[in-house]
Amino acid sequence: MEILRRTVPSLNALAVFEAAGRLASFSAAARELGVSQAAVSYAIARLEEQLGTALFHRQFRRVHLTEAGQRFHADVSIGLLHIQRSAANLRAAAGSHVTLACSTAFAAYWMVPRMQALREQLPGIDLRIQTADRDLDLVGESIPLGIRGGRAADWPELDSRELAGEEIYPVCSPLYLGRHARPDNPEALLSHRLIHLDEPFRTAASWAEWFGACGIPAARVPGGLQINDYVLVIQAVIEGQGVALGWHHLVQDLVTKGVLVRLTGHALRTGRGFHVTWPRGQTLAPATEQVRDWLLG
Repeated sequence: MEILRRTVPSLNALAVFEAAGRLASFSAAARELGVSQAAVSYAIARLEEQLGTALFHRQFRRVHLTEAGQRFHADVSIGLLHIQRSAANLRAAAGSHVTLACSTAFAAYWMVPRMQALREQLPGIDLRIQTADRDLDLVGESIPLGIRGGRAADWPELDSRELAGEEIYPVCSPLYLGRHARPDNPEALLSHRLIHLDEPFRTAASWAEWFGACGIPAARVPGGLQINDYVLVIQAVIEGQGVALGWHHLVQDLVTKGVLVRLTGHALRTGRGFHVTWPRGQTLAPATEQVRDWLLG
């Protein structure tokens, strides 16, 4: 162990090296780590001195790994990732903190209305909701639970259980209906102002798909306002800007409360669903199991 202590660089130096190699920039690594660029340069120089080899080619305002640096960076990255995962698993097993990765829309329209129920039914658990504009890598980022839309076969690295089937129907606000005649069938919707979700990363059904299920060709579907965030889509609908597609598991509470109005009797059921997911084969901490079962309940 004494030999290991003398030959292996400090964890801090390895973390600096990993960031600098991944970002190909000492200044970007400094910003990520919250230190000065000089501190990064010094740490890399000391590391090269200790190892007896150059790890970076230095050019004006840019750096890139040497051949030896590339080999060492691959090993360091794997080692640090294993340490990160192990530490995260130990914290999760020892504590009551549970992280759930999901879309902003799911957090806003499904989780937030149910947070009081979660606190009452699982009072000893602290839930951390982590939102992103794309599905996060649960395995790589050591996140115990996630919500994903699609089919279970889409995620071979994850175990999953369906939370809700995908059911989609048009919605608008009472304010909009106060200004426009209510469309009672899909054909009538063609003359209304449609709001389109332009989803950049996740797969989402479109107005063309919804009308196609009604026998109306995509060529007849009018354009309109396009928004790449579903929370903003719903906000635009609430403000009376037009009609949008409503995913039942997200908008049903708003429809029940009268904030939104469901239009026409047609609903598109895609056969896909929204699932609670977790890393395949992983033994979940008791708190994580409780949150998973609560979500599915």
